[in-house]
Amino acid sequence: MPDNVLVAFDGSPLAERALRYALDMFPEAVVTSMYVIDPVDSVIDVEAGGLPVAEDWYDNAQERASTIHSRATDIAGELGTDIDTLTEIGRPATTILGYAADTDVDQIVIGSHGRSGIERALLGSVAETVTRRAKIPVTVIA
Repeated sequence: MPDNVLVAFDGSPLAERALRYALDMFPEAVVTSMYVIDPVDSVIDVEAGGLPVAEDWYDNAQERASTIHSRATDIAGELGTDIDTLTEIGRPATTILGYAADTDVDQIVIGSHGRSGIERALLGSVAETVTRRAKIPVTVIA
């Protein structure tokens, strides 16, 4: 059984299922919920919203991260346990893989997709990239 589990958590329904799975399957492990602020999202937001959005994108992203971490913590509380939360900035797949490689993570749990439609087609699947490149076991929740 893994000792340290990393759950990629973006607040999507599949991410919630992934977190519940990790907490249920690995009750003795330290579980870390990671949210990655993707700078590409800020570019898309700025293009849509103009300069005011550009000035506030980082604060807005941090606020969203806080909301997402609260949800992850609530889910863990519902299951009677605690989790660690972590916010990183970067491309999600690269950041998840880098964190796992640089720490003692020995299992990654991730939802099969958080994005849908054109975003997924343009940006690719984070779960697919993580699964292909990880040097440790990855569980993908569909």
